[in-house]
Amino acid sequence: MDSTTELELVEALREGDEAAFAELVDRYHGSLVRVARLYVRDGATAEEVAQETWLAVLGGIDRFEARSSVKTWLFRILTNRAKTRGEREARSIPFSAMSDGHGPAAEAEEQPELTPGTWRSWEGDPEERLLAGEARELILATIETLPPAQRATITLRDIEGMSAEDVCNVLEVSDTNQRVLLHRARSTVRRALERYLGETENS
Repeated sequence: MDSTTELELVEALREGDEAAFAELVDRYHGSLVRVARLYVRDGATAEEVAQETWLAVLGGIDRFEARSSVKTWLFRILTNRAKTRGEREARSIPFSAMSDGHGPAAEAEEQPELTPGTWRSWEGDPEERLLAGEARELILATIETLPPAQRATITLRDIEGMSAEDVCNVLEVSDTNQRVLLHRARSTVRRALERYLGETENS
């Protein structure tokens, strides 16, 4: 979605255009539920948080000043509500209290060469595609075991495809912390994937 399209979409929402709202929901609802699930106890609660977010969007669109993208604004609302709900359930740690993003900046300088494209698919014969599906399941399972801050960062960057700047805005962390969190998360996932691929080759 380019900036012109975003501005047009915002104007349409302000005018009560139901089609514009439906387009926004179609585009982002699944992602909102997945991200909310990082903070709350179950899928039903994540769905509730996503629905609350859409209500907040409808109620707040007139106050949207386009200082960030619509997507960033949307996920910022979602994460704030999800964190509040998660803390109330005593299910998650407040993001501001997490300390695993305060390591040295140098740790994040060398990123593992494991990109979203590598994770999502391998082209090839049916056996390779089956391997790709199994590896993806392993990646997602490994992400679930990460500390909350790392899990949120890698989910937004590598699954939802958000930019580093947008992730910093959504999670309210510095660029340095974002890079460290992403480096640690990707390193853990890469190690798990390498172990899996090694076992597959030796079997």
